[in-house]
Amino acid sequence: MKKNGLIITCLCFSLAVFAQQKNQKPQQVFTTTNKKITVYTTADHTKLRLTPTDNLSFAASKQPVETEISVFVEPSKRFQTFMGIGGAVTDASAEIFAKLSKEKQTEFLNAYYDTQKGIGYTLLRTTIQSSDFSSASYSYIEEGDKDLKTFSIEHDRQYRIPLIKQAIKTAGGKLVTYATPWSPNAFMKSNKNVLKGGTLLPEFYQPWANMYVKFIKAYEKEGIPMWGTSVQNEPMATQTWESCLYTAEEERDFLKNYLGPTLKKEGLERIKIIAWDHNRDLMVQRANVIFSDPEAAKYVWGIGFHWYETWTGAQPLFENVARVHEAYPDKKLMFTEGCVEKFDAARYQFWPNAERYGTSMINDFNNGTVGWTDWNILLDQYGGPNHVGNFCFAPIHADTTTGELIYTPSYYYIGHFSKFIRPNAVRVSTAVSRSYLQSTSFLNTDGTMSTVVMNHTDNEITYNLIVATQKTVVKIPAHAIQTLVY
Repeated sequence: MKKNGLIITCLCFSLAVFAQQKNQKPQQVFTTTNKKITVYTTADHTKLRLTPTDNLSFAASKQPVETEISVFVEPSKRFQTFMGIGGAVTDASAEIFAKLSKEKQTEFLNAYYDTQKGIGYTLLRTTIQSSDFSSASYSYIEEGDKDLKTFSIEHDRQYRIPLIKQAIKTAGGKLVTYATPWSPNAFMKSNKNVLKGGTLLPEFYQPWANMYVKFIKAYEKEGIPMWGTSVQNEPMATQTWESCLYTAEEERDFLKNYLGPTLKKEGLERIKIIAWDHNRDLMVQRANVIFSDPEAAKYVWGIGFHWYETWTGAQPLFENVARVHEAYPDKKLMFTEGCVEKFDAARYQFWPNAERYGTSMINDFNNGTVGWTDWNILLDQYGGPNHVGNFCFAPIHADTTTGELIYTPSYYYIGHFSKFIRPNAVRVSTAVSRSYLQSTSFLNTDGTMSTVVMNHTDNEITYNLIVATQKTVVKIPAHAIQTLVY
């Protein structure tokens, strides 16, 4: 009987494995045979901006030597599926957009959202109620209205909703859109103020969870499909602007007892919930607390993170992204906000600002990130409007006096990823032989490979691009970024 039982068990296991293999899609085979490489370059002290600079061919590769600099791509080793890249439509961005001429509005929309004329953004973040990048604080309900009877998004209909709708249209009818709250209403908080931190009082957990539902349904009624929400922007920072604090345990409990069940009850379980939405420094601890609780974890799509941990003077903690990914591979990682702080108009073309983007994007993607969202898509010539004076850079600024758009190097650096790496691409193994270069690669669904290479040194570098057993030789200028499409 034991023998027969073993045979039956083995047979069932074999059938299960066969069925699983049958259901798996065969891996898309990538080959360099007969492929040409188009090189696009953006470089400091040149006019090169996402400019085609070379057309190259592959040849058989021999063993590289230690004196050569090489980028190695192995197409058969594949990792996360790419969601997209985008930016935030804040009140500030929308207010400045409304001041542009019709011609400049069209130019701006194309610059971000058109895949041919621009850099093809596919993600969009926006705010639930006001943030610092609003001309003033505001709410969707009257103060004290815990039943949300006065709820209205009328404020957003003036500037923000029209811009989001035009962005979606320019992007071909679809943008993956998610929303984030900066603060609950003052009466719901311990400090009775939407500004300067404070915590959400337990008796208002349910009314506040209801606010997410109201917002999502109101925006969808406006014709803006919502993909997701995060629990709270920067839940460990007491800011001079709209902010609210949650410990990891408080966020976990709000998630599992209120926000998750409320979305489900309201038929919105399709809405993805992003936890944390703050810097890389504490993201591992937040993930550990929330994901170690199955009841909380089941509601959470993944962890969102920002890049401002460098406020202490320390280096970016890219390895923490990898730590979360290796510990919780079933949960997604999304970069939800980053910008260059402390606006200074004299630094519109300051190249290290762009290199900060390139370094972050390459490292975040190589550590498992599936989507990357910049902060404001547009600000004025003062780095605002911002109602608490927290002026920052955006990839594109508008001079509201002259009506002109100002493109910073950061715009082009982001474009080296967003224009050539498209949704549902798969990251493939990429490594460099010298720290002078940084690189990542993605295989698009149309069969093209996009390899991004960044040179942050003062010298032009000649390097080998070695893809499996094939090779080409490329030159990259000093302080430049390239995308190689093949």
